[in-house]
Amino acid sequence: MLDRTLKAAGRASLLLSVLLFTGFALLPQLGLYRTVTVLSNSMEPTFGAGDMLVLTPKALRDLRRGDVIAYAVPVGDNHVVTHRVTRVVESGDNPVVVTKGDANAQADPWQARLDGDVAWAHRLTVPYAGHALLFLRSPALRNVALYLAPALLALVWLVRIWNPRSGRKEADVRPA
Repeated sequence: MLDRTLKAAGRASLLLSVLLFTGFALLPQLGLYRTVTVLSNSMEPTFGAGDMLVLTPKALRDLRRGDVIAYAVPVGDNHVVTHRVTRVVESGDNPVVVTKGDANAQADPWQARLDGDVAWAHRLTVPYAGHALLFLRSPALRNVALYLAPALLALVWLVRIWNPRSGRKEADVRPA
């Protein structure tokens, strides 16, 4: 009974892993959505640092005041921010917008001209999921994955090479 339960749990975890991989790694490549991790609290209470956002494409012509979009700021290092559109200065194929974080007292100090076919608009917030993503991107975990995991695998292989009987049960052999 326990054996069947363990096998079922193993199959369920494998299926869940495949679904998560498909959802988070493959579908974004098709342009259906993107995920981003929030790094600041400029949009509280809508979402805060450590949350994961799901963004979907929205035609630039359809942008309206109140939409929350992710875009590259037109100054400095051109980092991406996710702020609310407070004003559409110019509409059309390449709109110019003014944005503001919900927690900020003033609008962002620039007007952003949006290029391309779509803007990435906020659709869904997954609270605290960004913390897990930030952990998975951490240098410590990267070092473990790059160095420790292969070293442990090599050690297991070496033990099996040097001691071929380890890990295998020998058949009972009785003299005739």
